[in-house]
Amino acid sequence: MKRNSDIEVLIVEDDLRIAEIQKRFIEQIAGFQTVGIAASYLEAKTYLDLLQPDLILLDVYFPDMNGIDLLKETKQQSKQMDVIMITATKEIDKVQEAISIGVFDYIIKPVVFERFKQSLLRYQELHTKLVEMRNENLDVTQQQVDKLLRKEIEPSLSEKPYLPKGIDPLTLEKVLEVLSKVDFGLTAEGVAKEIGASRTTARRYLEHLMAEEKIAADLSYGTVGRPERVYLVKRALKQHNR
Repeated sequence: MKRNSDIEVLIVEDDLRIAEIQKRFIEQIAGFQTVGIAASYLEAKTYLDLLQPDLILLDVYFPDMNGIDLLKETKQQSKQMDVIMITATKEIDKVQEAISIGVFDYIIKPVVFERFKQSLLRYQELHTKLVEMRNENLDVTQQQVDKLLRKEIEPSLSEKPYLPKGIDPLTLEKVLEVLSKVDFGLTAEGVAKEIGASRTTARRYLEHLMAEEKIAADLSYGTVGRPERVYLVKRALKQHNR
């Protein structure tokens, strides 16, 4: 049942499995309610016109439309709805276009719950402030505008970058430091010995750094046995291949 303070969310996603995951994520965050799931342009337009949600979670590519075009259409019609793009699309021109049109956030799939929650809580903070200011019906100050536009970044957000569960920042820094000191890289086992952890733990940190594109991997061919996967900081990759 909807509470008066609930932020109404429309999920626009053609993969119903992913849409259901997003719906379950929303259910775990107080103050939000999913009002519909649209899998096509016609469904999206119908829900937008009838429900007028506060927030849209929008993918980019659909069989019958482009999410960026739907975003433009929504903005041109002056509908008071905000958008968080949730997509596997990584092309910089799409990211730039979405930002220039005015998305609140841009999340790249696969979505991690903590990153998803962080985005919705930031939106909730903005939404609450706007409602309060609108109810007061007063002119805003420059400081209030700066806060709305996030010109003043809270220390907790600027000093503590997001890390997925199971990744400790100090250990992550240690892994990077170990790799930066070698010219020809290290295997997961080699990294594990250097940081005093298990091979499984070392591999988890290495794969995270790979996903963040801070390190690269190559194969090292020994004289006997199968080739081993070696992890290197990117500046060392060219030297390793010589």
